[in-house]
Amino acid sequence: MLKGNDLESKKYFLFDIDGTLAIDDTIYDGSQELLDYIESIGGRAFYITNNSVKSRKDYIEKFKKWNISTVENQFVTASYATCKYLKEHYEDKKLLVVGTPSFEDELKSFGLKLTHEAEEDVACVVVGFDRTLVYEKVEEACKALFRPEVDFVGTNPDYRCPTAFGFVPDCGGICEMLKVTTDRTPYYAGKPNAQIVKMCMEQVGAKPEEVLVVGDRLYTDIACGINAGVETALVYTGEAKPEDLVATEFMPDYAFENIRKLYEAFRKSREAVTEGKNPDIQMYSKQI
Repeated sequence: MLKGNDLESKKYFLFDIDGTLAIDDTIYDGSQELLDYIESIGGRAFYITNNSVKSRKDYIEKFKKWNISTVENQFVTASYATCKYLKEHYEDKKLLVVGTPSFEDELKSFGLKLTHEAEEDVACVVVGFDRTLVYEKVEEACKALFRPEVDFVGTNPDYRCPTAFGFVPDCGGICEMLKVTTDRTPYYAGKPNAQIVKMCMEQVGAKPEEVLVVGDRLYTDIACGINAGVETALVYTGEAKPEDLVATEFMPDYAFENIRKLYEAFRKSREAVTEGKNPDIQMYSKQI
């Protein structure tokens, strides 16, 4: 175990959603119990999804269907982080957007100027996880990106998004297509950008040792926690599998079969402190 960094110290949990807490519209066994337990100890759950299809308001409605009550500031999505970044760097400048109507609405809520065409005054091409993608959008993005003065921003670098049947191309997959076509590499505002974690921590004044980032993907979820200097937990219900830990540069601190196993380990860890015992939990040290 890492000295002074056991699960019983955790109070603020930063969860990925797809492949971690749920898949499509189905919540995983143990997710509800873990979220309820975090609330019962005076902690707080945040949701740091890289899925830019939905806005924060969309996610509130989605969680309502699972009988989970949330508020907007619990969701720090890749699209929200991108909106904040664009507001800071491209206010009053025109953005060519490749994204869903929901993503566009969120960008508009920040007062940003959008277009779908490679107009001469476009300052940046912005790409999200676009389930409404058509070839015309790709072509217009390429036209703009072949102009060196036009910047390139993506919401998140995930190549694929987990579904009930397997995976579909995510924002990183779309950006990769544009990259091999235009030789342009985007700046990603979402995970593994450490700013995602910091935005959550600032809300509650969290100390690093109180925070746990939980996800199913090594190069985004786990890397994000590592970049932010907090501990991480991997679950094997999404993309990453146990064999992936053999050679990864993004070694999690903890690894669990699923979210229920994490819930059981966390509860056991806290109860063991009360009883003066040492919990037996599965952990992977970064030194392995």
